[in-house]
This record gives sequence, structure tokens and C-alpha cells, in this order.
Amino acid sequence: MEINLQKLIKENPKMYNHLKQNSEWIKLLNRNPYNYKQFTLAMKEKYKERTTDKVDEMLDNIDLITTFLNAMK
Repeated sequence: MEINLQKLIKENPKMYNHLKQNSEWIKLLNRNPYNYKQFTLAMKEKYKERTTDKVDEMLDNIDLITTFLNAMK
């Protein structure tokens, strides 16, 4: 694996943990460093850091607050 790619992964604890838990990515990144983008997408999907996940969480929070306020009436 390229040195700068290793540094990027080690600097981000979530990426590093994802790499340790899914060791098949080590082989894929060794063979082709351009798989880094796919690796980051898989990591974001696992840890729910995608934009759609954040929007869904925000909508759930708004729904919870609305329900709470309606119950207080």
C-alpha cells in the first residue's frame, strides 16, 4: 500500500478500525490504490456518515420533537 494512503487511513480512527475489521480491503488497496474512494464509501455507509443518513437522522429528531410537543398540549 502506498505510504500516503497509509497515512490517510491511520489519521482517521474510523477508517483505521474499518480496515482492521474488514481486512479484505488491505488486499484491494495494495493491488489498486484507486480503490480508496470505494473504501471510504463503504466506511461511510457502515458508520452512517453519508448525507442521506444525516438527513434521515435529522428528520427522525424533528419527528420526535414534534411528537413530544403534541403530547404536551
